[in-house]
Amino acid sequence: MRLTATNVGKKIKGKTVLSNIDLDLKSGNIYGFVGPNGSGKTMLFRALSGLMSVTSGVVKLDEKIVRKDFSVLPNLGILLENVSLYPNLTGYENLLYLAKFTGKAGKSDIIAALESVGLDPGDKRKYGKYSLGMKQRLAIAQAVMEHPDILMLDEPTNALDRESVERVRQLIESEKKRGVLILLASHNEDDIEILADHVFFLENGSIVDRR
Repeated sequence: MRLTATNVGKKIKGKTVLSNIDLDLKSGNIYGFVGPNGSGKTMLFRALSGLMSVTSGVVKLDEKIVRKDFSVLPNLGILLENVSLYPNLTGYENLLYLAKFTGKAGKSDIIAALESVGLDPGDKRKYGKYSLGMKQRLAIAQAVMEHPDILMLDEPTNALDRESVERVRQLIESEKKRGVLILLASHNEDDIEILADHVFFLENGSIVDRR
């Protein structure tokens, strides 16, 4: 599987948020995206996933054009900022409800996803009572529960303690071994250093360096 961006740009209310983005990303690799707040990492993930249209250029999955041949990337698992789930449901109930929309994840998939991030599927606490770290782990479980072909994680280790960070890194590594195409944005330099096969540096919506 190959996800490409060719000369991709995006303007919002006359302001350029992405400019001249060229990428060629392949399955089985972890691609790290680094840059200060406002550098365009989240916008880039939105554009590549199909959650946001682009003003110029084209995003393709293999030979199919994103937002033309399909609206959002198929078989996508994604974690973006400000995840909002139902406060009066447990973590398990939240994922069970979301899984009904696609039918791709059964109860065993949900249980495995929760356990992979260190959450107890039988925990009766409601999501509204979760700590920030628990909410983050649940959001990651939601991203992986359907066994996606492409996984986009925006600051996955944000608000996590050391043990949870290690658990999430192991999960990301296991997804790579499964052949998933993984995009990872993180302020945590260790995340990028440990996990990423290739790294892109963003400033003001442009890729200014890559290694």
